[in-house]
This record gives sequence, C-alpha cells and structure tokens, in this order.
Amino acid sequence: MPKLLVIGGAGYIGGHMVSQLVKAGHHVVVLDDLSTGFQTAIDESHAQLVVGDVGDRNLLNALFKADRYDGVLHFASLIQVGESVVKPARYYRSNVANTLTLLEAMVEHDVGPLIFSSTAAVFGEPEYSPIDEAHRQAPINPYGASKYMVERMLEDFDHAYGLKSVALRYFNAAGADPSGQIGERHDPETHLIPLALHAVLGARPPLKVFGRDYPTPDGTCVRDYIHVTDLAEAHLRALEYLWAGKPTTRFNLGNGNGFSVQEVLNAVERVTGQRVPYEDAPRRGGDPANLVADSRAAKSVLGWCPQYGELDTIVEHAWAWEQKRVKLT
Repeated sequence: MPKLLVIGGAGYIGGHMVSQLVKAGHHVVVLDDLSTGFQTAIDESHAQLVVGDVGDRNLLNALFKADRYDGVLHFASLIQVGESVVKPARYYRSNVANTLTLLEAMVEHDVGPLIFSSTAAVFGEPEYSPIDEAHRQAPINPYGASKYMVERMLEDFDHAYGLKSVALRYFNAAGADPSGQIGERHDPETHLIPLALHAVLGARPPLKVFGRDYPTPDGTCVRDYIHVTDLAEAHLRALEYLWAGKPTTRFNLGNGNGFSVQEVLNAVERVTGQRVPYEDAPRRGGDPANLVADSRAAKSVLGWCPQYGELDTIVEHAWAWEQKRVKLT
C-alpha cells in the first residue's frame, strides 16, 4: 500500500485530497501547521496528522528517516492575492523558501515524486482564452510570482537531481465533497460561491459585484470553476503518471467552460431558492475579464475528465456543506 505525505492536508483542497487518497487505499500522513487548516478536516482513524511547519527541516528529516514515502503532495501555501501585494515577504517565505526546504529534504532522503499545487495566477493578464500550458507566464502579483518561482525550481531540481514532479495549475476551485462531510473554509473568505452562500444565510453583509462593464455577455467577469473533487482526481492521476516513469510536466486544470459572476449568482438563487443580497461596485484593479482553462493536455495525457462540471451541481454541493457548517458553528 503506497504511503504518501500530504503537506497542507488539513486545508480546503488538501482535505479533499486526503479523503480521495484514503478511499483509493493509500496510507496517508498529513503535515499541516493548522494556521489556515482545520484538524477536523482529517479523519485521524484513517490518516495520521503531524502538526508542524513544512519549513522545519529537522521535522522533515525526522519524517523521511522514520518511514519510506512513495510520493509527496504539496498544498501548503498562502493564497490571498491582495495580501501578497502588501506583504510580499510573507508570501515568498511561505510559498518559495519553505518549498525549497522541502525539495532539499526530498533530494537528501531520496523521496519522490512530488505533486505541486500551482495556480492560473502564474500567467498574469491573459493574452488569449482558453489558456493552455504554452501561454506566456508573466505573473502580476507576488502570489502568482511565488508559484511561478516554485515551478521553475521544480524544473531545475529535475535537471540537477532527478526529482520528478507535476505542477497542477488550478483555475477556480469550488464546491464541496458530495458526501457533505468536508467543504470550503477560509478565514477570511475570498471566493465567490461561498461568499454568495454566506450572504444568503445572512452570515455576512451583501456581496459586492466588482464591475458590470467588462467585455463579456452580461458585463461581469467570467471564470472557470472546477469542482474540488475533480481536482483531487487529477492529483491521483498525476501520481499514477509519475509512478509510471513519465517526465516532469505541468497541467492546467479547469472545466474549459466559463461562468460569469452574474451566472454564479443566478445559480445560487436557483439552488437555494433565495435572492442573493448584493451591491454593485467599481472594478477591482487587475481583474481580467475572462479566465478559462484549456485542459485538453490533462485530459489527453492523464485520462482525466471532470465529473462535476455543471455549475448548479458545484453550487448544490457547496450549499449542502454551508448549511451543515452553520449548524456546527
């Protein structure tokens, strides 16, 4: 039974990944400092939780000496674009320096391969859409730059040390596990679907719609929403790809379909049966009109196909989780 180390496995995407790995029969150890993750996201009867920092080299050495791992999945990073602009040092330390510490430890202890959680933010302002892997990388904020730097490190570590990896670039992760057992929790929350659902529940002030004058069919920004369970499935297939001896590479992950902010609000209203309280606001700087993934490479090479591509399904799963979470809190 393969043994895997999931770094950041108590977070949103990492928690769903752990659930998928356990269902697939893998032995899972989670390393998470719980700064943004939640211990309750981990079923410790099926996965071991080690509370600690991925930047702690002594801890990594101890983990890699204690047991043999068949792969590492790295989800631990800071993700708020706005915060990265005003606190770039924090982002480069957490996302870049800590990952360098991990890579050095993996090389020293001959651990691999690695699946890395990257982002569409590595592309910056899109030159065309849908965005494929060949699109120019020109990040416009420290968050995107930090992920771009790691992607470059992964290439160099492969060339120099033979550490194989796959970087998976998410577009807009959304939804919750269909079972309703785990879902999205961020503090502060910045993602559109949970913000809209929180507004419906009266858990926050009316949602702000930033801009209605974009060159899109209804004037609001268009984004590619990919169900978190489909993301987890892509990671499983990327692991199998590397275990088969395939080369280091990168894949864009999305549905290949864009939904506007207004379409998301309409879907939330259909699913909940309630009006979404919102206010129109001016555009935010740096928000592209249209961000949609070209995921044909992942589909062709990995044999991956999103199972939950319908917007209403994504919202339904998120809504079931949010209602449960409100009762728990």
